[in-house]
Amino acid sequence: MRVWVDISAPAHVLVFRPLIGLLHGRGDEVEVTTRAYAQTLELLDRHGIDATVIGQHGGRSRLGKAFALTGRLRALKHYARGRGYDLALAHGSHELTMTARRLRIPSATTHDYEYATLQHHLGDRAATRVVVPEAIPLKRMARFGVRPPKLLQYPGLKEEYYLYDFEPDRSVLGELGVESGRTLVVVRTPPDVSLYHRRSNPFFPRLLAHLGSQESVQAVVLPRSAEQRAYVVGLELPSVIVPQQAVDAQSLIALADLVVSAGGTMNREAAALGVPVYTTYGGRIGGVDEMLMGEGRLRPLTDPRALVLEKRSGDGATRVRRDPKVLLELLLSATSPI
Repeated sequence: MRVWVDISAPAHVLVFRPLIGLLHGRGDEVEVTTRAYAQTLELLDRHGIDATVIGQHGGRSRLGKAFALTGRLRALKHYARGRGYDLALAHGSHELTMTARRLRIPSATTHDYEYATLQHHLGDRAATRVVVPEAIPLKRMARFGVRPPKLLQYPGLKEEYYLYDFEPDRSVLGELGVESGRTLVVVRTPPDVSLYHRRSNPFFPRLLAHLGSQESVQAVVLPRSAEQRAYVVGLELPSVIVPQQAVDAQSLIALADLVVSAGGTMNREAAALGVPVYTTYGGRIGGVDEMLMGEGRLRPLTDPRALVLEKRSGDGATRVRRDPKVLLELLLSATSPI
């Protein structure tokens, strides 16, 4: 079988790494497309995944996003036509499912946040199958025209599947200059919002100031853009480390004493690895985070002073591992008629 995978964001690299390996193990041919966005290309290279770069992110403006979407849809259609794909797979890439539908290629997409409304109205409606966690209520997916049997669900977190074989590499601490006697806090910056615009995002400058001045703490801040990196570096906070390139973030999280993140993937990676994690996400809370908060595996944070800054003892909470074959089988069902 010839399979087309589109990876359009850094987190998608992690989701598809084990799935691509399983497909190769079955004897399937896999071709990957991607776009130039954040650390996506660096992570593809780090994980040894060859990909054809088609398009780039459209920036913050709606007009820029619209132009980027239109151009990438056209380019993907030109790329995929005549290649004989039997199946197209994505993690939230609405460009892939829309293109696959136009070319009459069965497609499956997966995601774990139900409130990316425009994206799902485009991508989920176009897909042959949509695969999401059981934590997302069926009624929230129905508004995108997605119901069983088109909608399939899996238990747990996607991170518990793609981290199933993961073991942390302690060399990442030496690479970053982390000192063993200090409390290690891993911080992920917010998506789409400039850190340096304090009126629109007052929390993160306060968080950085709180962490960056404490001698007992080392905070490794993982920015999403060059602008965010320049801003954090410019603060010259003595207890803050800012990597200059993509790092082994999963090892860093696994070895951290706590994680503070404004995004979703890093929060859930920490939860899957049994590391204490605080969320500063300001948008609407989805079903997966509702589940994690109810289980006490994720804590909301509105005041930096509420952080428990101490060394983690032992291995912490129990780590959860799940077989990624479960996810792959659900995605492959797109080749079967409903």
